[in-house]
Parts: sequence; C-alpha cells; structure tokens
Amino acid sequence: MSIQTGQPLPDIEIKSIDEGRIEPARTGALFAGRKAVLFAVPGAFTPTCSEKHLPGYVQHYEAFRTRGIAVYCLAVNDAYVMQAWASAQQVPAGLLLLADGNAGFTRALGLERDGSAYGMGLRARRFALYAEDGVVRQLHVEAPGEFRVSAAEAMLAALAG
Repeated sequence: MSIQTGQPLPDIEIKSIDEGRIEPARTGALFAGRKAVLFAVPGAFTPTCSEKHLPGYVQHYEAFRTRGIAVYCLAVNDAYVMQAWASAQQVPAGLLLLADGNAGFTRALGLERDGSAYGMGLRARRFALYAEDGVVRQLHVEAPGEFRVSAAEAMLAALAG
C-alpha cells in the first residue's frame, strides 16, 4: 500500500546532494517545518528523466522557490551517480537530489517498482508529491510509461488550484 494524502512521510536516512556535496540526511528533517515538492524518477541518466523530468524542475525551480516551496528529486541510485547527474543537469543550488541507494525511503513510501525486465532492479515509480511539515497534501503517481502528472508544470498547476 502506498502512502496516501494526510499521512506523514517516513523518517529514513538518505543521502542529499546540493552544490556538488554529498551529505547524510534524514527525510524527517528535510521535510519538517516546510512546504516541499518531492518528485521521483526511475533512474538518473535515463532518457525521460534526463530529457524532461529533472530539466522541468530545474527550469521552474524559481517558481517553486518564490512560493516558499523546497524541491527534492528522489531516485534509487547511489549518491555518486546522483552527484554526477546533478552536475550534468546543472541543478541549481537548493534543489536537492536525494540518493535512495538501497530504496529504503522508496519502499517505505510504497512507491517502488520492479525494473528487472529492463536490467534496473528495484526503482522508484515516477511520482510527485506535495507535503507540508512532513505530511502529504497531494500525491500524483504516474501510470506505467507515462509522464504527465508528476511534471514540474503539472505540479505548479496543481498547487495553484
């Protein structure tokens, strides 16, 4: 069962990447006392993730920031892959990439998927959520193979409505 609106996000140890630095973090602390959008991609450097999903949030990062909303990108990749991806995608300071190398946070959310058929193993489903003080207020999970409801533009529209 996946996390639902109104439920608190799990508090899990994870690695965050900001301005090229890898730091240990706890999800409870990352979301506490703030408004945040968390979007997840199946994998760093994969086509849709690198060509559309993360670039959309990079492009619209200021629109979230001016609304007082933190933005986090989650993937079941190790911290070094996420660090390299942040550099390759020119991720601005403050937009944190979260490396969930062992999928602990992803599994705790109930939003994992089996990518074994593609040689990827366990991965995150493509989704975006909006949380206030660590409580999910909106959750948008993509159907397999789709990229619509978790895009930066879709989240901005959902938050405006």
